[in-house]
Amino acid sequence: MFEGRHIALVEDDEIMGGSIFQRLELEGARVVWLKTLHRALGALRTPRQPFDAVVCDIRLPDGSGEELFNRLCEHGTPPPFLFMTGQGAADQAVRLLRSGAADYVTKPFDMGRFLERLALVVVPRDIAAEGPWFGISPAARALDSDLSRLVERAEPVMVLGESGTGKRLVARRLHALSDRRNAPFVSVDLTRLTPEAMLPAVLDPEKGALARAGEGCLLIERISEASPALQARLLQTLWAGGDTAGARLIATDGPDLSPESLRPDLYFHLSVLTLNISPLRNRPEDTLWLMSRQFEGMNARRGTPLRGISPQAEQAARLHDWPGNGRELRARLTRAMAMVQGKTILPADLFPEGVPGVAEEPGDDFQALGEVRDAAERAHIQSALTRADGSLTEAAKLLQIGRSTLWEKMQKLGIEGRS
Repeated sequence: MFEGRHIALVEDDEIMGGSIFQRLELEGARVVWLKTLHRALGALRTPRQPFDAVVCDIRLPDGSGEELFNRLCEHGTPPPFLFMTGQGAADQAVRLLRSGAADYVTKPFDMGRFLERLALVVVPRDIAAEGPWFGISPAARALDSDLSRLVERAEPVMVLGESGTGKRLVARRLHALSDRRNAPFVSVDLTRLTPEAMLPAVLDPEKGALARAGEGCLLIERISEASPALQARLLQTLWAGGDTAGARLIATDGPDLSPESLRPDLYFHLSVLTLNISPLRNRPEDTLWLMSRQFEGMNARRGTPLRGISPQAEQAARLHDWPGNGRELRARLTRAMAMVQGKTILPADLFPEGVPGVAEEPGDDFQALGEVRDAAERAHIQSALTRADGSLTEAAKLLQIGRSTLWEKMQKLGIEGRS
C-alpha cells in the first residue's frame, strides 16, 4: 500500500510508535521515527527527501503536535499531517484541521482503519518526486507544493519570475504531472516574432501553436510582448471555448507583470492562477543545491572526473547575487569545469573576473588566505547547524567530523551553539 513512500512518524510512546513503525515498513514505506518536537522540527524543515506524509501524536514530551505543525507553517507548506489524538484532545484535532492539517484518528484505533486514513492523505504518487524538484529552500518547496495543487485544474496558469529562474521548467513540470502528459506540449516565444507574425503563429486554425497543442498544453513565453491583435483574439478564444476546451494555456513573464502590461481583461483572465518564482539571490541554499546537482551531471560525463567543489567556491557562490539566476550558474559552472587546472573547482574558476567578497586590490582591506578559509568554514558550519536545527550531533554527522572537533572549530570561529 505504501511501497516506496517516505513517511515521518512523530511519536514518543515506544509501544505505539514501534507498532506503527513496524507495520508501515511491512507495507513498503520508508519511515523516519522522530520522538520529540525538537527532532521533528529539524527533520521536517530541511528533509533530504520530501516526506509524503507525517503521522504525528498530539502530545509530545517537549511540546505538542499542534506547535510542530504551526511552526512548520511559518516557513512553508508542510507535508500532509495525520494526527493521532485521545478522546480528550479531539477539539484540538478539529482546530488543526481548520488550520490545514489533512486528517486525524482517535486512539485507540484499528490498524487497518488507520492505514486506510493514511492512504487518503499521502501526496499523490505522480506528484511525489524522488527528491526536491526546484530546490530545498522554503520558497522552492512552496513552489513545488503550489504547482501540485494546479496539476489537475484546467484554467490558464501564469508563471512569473526573472530571466533564468526556470519558468519553462515549471511549465513543463506542470504538463508532465497532469493527465495531459501524453498530449503535445507546444511553446511559442513572442520575443522571436514580429507583431504581424504573432497572431497566425499562435492562433492559425491549422498551423498555429494552439491547434498543434490539441488537448495538451500551450506555453506562451513573454506574454507582455503580445500584439494588440493577438491579445484581442486570444481573449475571444478563451471566452468562446471556456477554460476546459482544447489545450491548457500557460503564460510566462517577468516578476513585474501588471494590468498595465496587457489588456486588463486578458491580464485578469490569465492571472487567476499564478506561480511566482523567487530569484536565486534570495535562495542561497538553492544556489549550492543546484550547483551540486549540475556538477554531478557534468562530472559524470568527464573523461577524468573532478573531486568536487571546494568550500571556498561554495562560499563565493553564496556571496554572489546571481543576476542571471540559474542560467548564469550553469554557464559559470560549465566554464569552470572546462578551464579548471586542478582536480577541485576553486573560487577563481567560477568567478575569473573577481571572487565575490574579496577586495580587488591589495591593501588594508584585502583578506588573507586564512581569513578567507575561516569565512568559508564558518559559513559551512553555520549552514550545517541550521539544517540540523542547532543539534551539534546531527551537524557533525552532516559535516562528517567528530562532535568534539566541531565544538572546537565553533569556539575558534566564534560560532555560538548548544554544548
